[in-house]
Amino acid sequence: MKSGTSTPAKGIGVDQRMLDLSALNLTGEQTEVVVEEVPKASFAREKLLEEAKKAIEAEGKERKKEVSLVVIGHVDAGKSTLMGRMLYELGRLDEKTRLANERGSNKAGKSSFSWAWNLDGTAEERERGITMDIALQSMSTSHRHITILDAPGHKDFIPNMISGASQADCALLVVDAATGEFEAGFDRGGQTREHVLLVRSLGVSQVVVAVNKLDQVQWSKSRYDEICDFLRPFLVQSGFHPSKTRFAPVAAMQGVNLVTLEGEAAQELRQWYNGPTLADHLDHLEPPARDIYAPLRIPISNVFKGSSSGIAVSGRLCGGVVQVGDRLRVLPGDETAAVKLIEVKEESVPWAAAGMNATLYLTSIDAVHLNIGNVLCPPTNLVPLATTFTARIIVFEIQVPITSGASIELFHHSRDVPATVSNLIAILDRASGNVIKKKPRVLTKGTSAEVQITLRTQSLSGPSVARPIPLESFSTNKDMGRILLRRGGETIGAGE
Repeated sequence: MKSGTSTPAKGIGVDQRMLDLSALNLTGEQTEVVVEEVPKASFAREKLLEEAKKAIEAEGKERKKEVSLVVIGHVDAGKSTLMGRMLYELGRLDEKTRLANERGSNKAGKSSFSWAWNLDGTAEERERGITMDIALQSMSTSHRHITILDAPGHKDFIPNMISGASQADCALLVVDAATGEFEAGFDRGGQTREHVLLVRSLGVSQVVVAVNKLDQVQWSKSRYDEICDFLRPFLVQSGFHPSKTRFAPVAAMQGVNLVTLEGEAAQELRQWYNGPTLADHLDHLEPPARDIYAPLRIPISNVFKGSSSGIAVSGRLCGGVVQVGDRLRVLPGDETAAVKLIEVKEESVPWAAAGMNATLYLTSIDAVHLNIGNVLCPPTNLVPLATTFTARIIVFEIQVPITSGASIELFHHSRDVPATVSNLIAILDRASGNVIKKKPRVLTKGTSAEVQITLRTQSLSGPSVARPIPLESFSTNKDMGRILLRRGGETIGAGE
């Protein structure tokens, strides 16, 4: 039996030079490397764009329009319960699963969370009775196919909520009608106010408000009207046009006015309300314009190991079209990957276009080079990287003014990095954008300003140079140009 290069046979002297060469893999004995075959692209570039354009034009005529919806609101407003019940009413949750969730939640002593268990799938979420991460589901109404992003309401998980909102077209705001509960969510420190400002800052322009738990206030019309009258001016002030804002009274636990106003449970509500159900409102949400001709940009919101097809990443396409067989660059970094498989709504598809939430199975890349917050783009049209940039921001209701040199947390899609407001360039007029004052000393609440932001290093032990992040100007790509600024657990501003 012939011994290997690095294990000499007994009694034979060791050739140190051969050992060194062997350690460096330079002995000439090549080990066979298995290269995974990349599927060939089905369409030429022009043909692919034509195909995508046809499919988008067919939306609404031949098939349902696609929208993605982020569910927001204060902790315990009933967001997960509402969506769990809604999925059941629309036939997306079968009876067997419902009964299993009911039994499991009863056993855990959390019977009131049985509907929420359909979206809160992890042991910790079920044990604590709160949503911690974004749960992804889909459902269909008469004219819409809706991707649901169920966001956490607890302030500790705002970064996850921002990640979900940055992938959404529209928002469903769930408020608790119970006495004192709506006020707690809306007061300073409550998530109702902060979530509304966040989603608007991230480009969401349509909102449906579900006034939940009305059964706990005996279906009081005056309480419903009071909440609506309170929210309307706030939504307008936050940047939502009144024509893109809708309200619905609901009771998620009983399933009242989610899909139908029929039944005994809805009897009291029917005495004063005969308007659209929540499903009717969702059925009228309009998908935004999809820019398929823009350069491809896919910010990664999740990285995971697929069951059979290797490494998978998911995210929402912020422009362009991607197809199976495409080679993509991962930024920041020097790596490229090939697209082996694309899934949209859990179905395998040959391509995905701007505005879709897709899962891409990649090959020819190691998982260590893929991180949440990376952006996939074509090797011929890379997304710019920046460590210092200027931004136009609006300062929210803050107690402590922003000064030059202030430390902040910068949020961009699913990425959050430490940064500094390194320079206050000017205060701007909110309506016209004209400069009111150059080089201000501080920025106070409600101010619109132009500032310089510099990223800080993320590790104490590593290199002292900050890693750049993929950013584009707002005029080039709106989705890639939006940023949020947070400090000390609260959102202090947003901009582009």
